[in-house]
Amino acid sequence: MNTKTAKKSAPTLPPDDTVKASPSKRFFVEMLTRDIELQDALLDLLDNCIDGIVRSTKRRANSSKPYEGFWAKIDFDEKSFKIEDNCGGIPLDLAKNSAFMLGRPRIDKDLNKPTLGMYGIGMKRAIFKMGRSSAVTSRTSSESFEVKIPAHWLTEDDNWELPLTFIEPLQNQRNETVEGTTIEVKDLYPGIKQLFASSGSSCEQDFTTAVAQHFSFIIKKGFAVTVNGTEIIPKPLVILSSDLKASSKKKEITPYIYQAKLDGVDVRLVVGFNTQMPTPDEVDEAQDVRRRTEDAGWTVICNDRVIVYNNRTRLTGWGEADVPSYHTQFIAISGVVNFQSNHAWKLPITSTKRDLDSSSELYLYVKNFMREGLKKFTSYTYKWKTYPDEEKKISRRAKPTPIEQLLKVQPDNLWTKVRKTQNQFKLNLDLPEPSRTNPNKQVRFFRPSSEISEVALFLFEDADVPPAEVGEKCFDKTLEQARR
Repeated sequence: MNTKTAKKSAPTLPPDDTVKASPSKRFFVEMLTRDIELQDALLDLLDNCIDGIVRSTKRRANSSKPYEGFWAKIDFDEKSFKIEDNCGGIPLDLAKNSAFMLGRPRIDKDLNKPTLGMYGIGMKRAIFKMGRSSAVTSRTSSESFEVKIPAHWLTEDDNWELPLTFIEPLQNQRNETVEGTTIEVKDLYPGIKQLFASSGSSCEQDFTTAVAQHFSFIIKKGFAVTVNGTEIIPKPLVILSSDLKASSKKKEITPYIYQAKLDGVDVRLVVGFNTQMPTPDEVDEAQDVRRRTEDAGWTVICNDRVIVYNNRTRLTGWGEADVPSYHTQFIAISGVVNFQSNHAWKLPITSTKRDLDSSSELYLYVKNFMREGLKKFTSYTYKWKTYPDEEKKISRRAKPTPIEQLLKVQPDNLWTKVRKTQNQFKLNLDLPEPSRTNPNKQVRFFRPSSEISEVALFLFEDADVPPAEVGEKCFDKTLEQARR
């Protein structure tokens, strides 16, 4: 029986279709907020205020106080969070087309302006971090409006639009239109309620400290910030410096300074002593060491915002490439690196704006000069630590100089050009060195404090004389007898 194999026909394919690739609000609301601490999210809202000032025509860019007249007020408790400012407001076209997007394209209007906003997530991430419902009110010179984000909107993946309602402009006592933004968040999450619950809480204190640190340069330039009615006062940063011209002829205490223009980023670096070197007794005083250590290390600034404050780790060059790890012996060493650019994406910062991008090619290059400056002053402390009296005579001749003043110093004939470059200069004057004809050596031993007090009372009629002075007096008396 002959059989024939039947040829199978090709199956009919269904028509082309599509797959869903739209974002989920759950990702933004739950996952994105996990990547940032509450404090950093709140600081992000202040960053938006500064960006508003930068866009404002009222900012005096060439003034020493370009942020003067601008302010932000932050108030929070267990019921709500509110931040209001007079920093120009959100333009209507920006609000309609990008400001409320969960991630947005680069804003062309921000080109050639020293802003920090890059990804369009800061305001929304901060709002979603705190609560379920919020309202954003904006007033500019031409229009005023309010955008509400209701709780149910956060769970509706098919609804990506928000209602915008026009409101009456607000006038001040001089009949001028108030231009600014107000953000209010309600229906706070339980954990946020607990943190915001009481006035003077650790959350409030920590946040106040963070504002004073991260916005210190901007506040010094005129910006006013209050947190629950308390005005933020920045801590001044100074570096000891003798007259630069005189120091080029006679060795004195002067800072190490580096300046460069690198791919559209202006870089200025200063490192030196923020105060006199500590004596051995001061190093032994635990309380004083803790207080003074807070002032040591590197502060990194991007477009006037402090990104890293007094860092003393490998992130800023400590403990690598022949630079010693931070030790209390170095509590007098401070440095500042200031990055300025009209292209925010070129700055070495992460999306939280509170940390350095340690893999940034720009930062890795500048870090070489940070380490060179650190090495200069750590070496100085090693050389002089056995000559505390002589060293204090030298450092007393140097004057505390505001870091802002040193960052503005322009290169002259005292500076050297960095080899094989056109736009890089550094000031690296020699520091004083101790005499090597009869070098000092340290005599150091330990005895019970009760016995030290007993000897101090015998020698000085004062039991509270510092141990170093007691030991020195004992040695001097013994040396006098030995020479006789």
